[in-house]
Amino acid sequence: MQHKTSRTAYYNRYFMKLFYIGLGSNIGNRELILKQAIDLLSERIGVVEACSSMYETQADGFDSDNLFMNAVVAVRSTMSPHELLSETHRIEIDLGCTTHRNADGTYCDRSLDIDIIACEDMVCNDDLLVLPHPRMHQRLFVLAPLCEIAPQWEHPILHLTAAQLRAIVEA
Repeated sequence: MQHKTSRTAYYNRYFMKLFYIGLGSNIGNRELILKQAIDLLSERIGVVEACSSMYETQADGFDSDNLFMNAVVAVRSTMSPHELLSETHRIEIDLGCTTHRNADGTYCDRSLDIDIIACEDMVCNDDLLVLPHPRMHQRLFVLAPLCEIAPQWEHPILHLTAAQLRAIVEA
């Protein structure tokens, strides 16, 4: 007879995928918004296995007087990446973020931005989703918190760990 922990470990290994999700906020009560987002990820998506510290960073891709608060969480879920993407969009809306872009298409300040950074060693490139995130390996605001919770995660295309990617960006 299998013990309960053995069944749980088996289920987690074969039916649940480990996602790394980036969170950012640069308007409103940033820390509270990120904590609420983490709570909703836990309620709606799966088991939050790890959460990085929160990092303050400059806006990337647009000019803003508002600093971002960023974090990365590891979430184990039975959802497909596309299902997870839909649910993260709903969480953004539920927490007050309706757009990430101005009318002219440029980035703007936002109360919440949720990005799927990676899902294990999965590679996906379609009209809705690119995994790993196409610019994650260039962004210290992703790599620093990712390294805190998963320094040995290996980029499935670049074949470098999160720690190695961070060292390259910092150099």
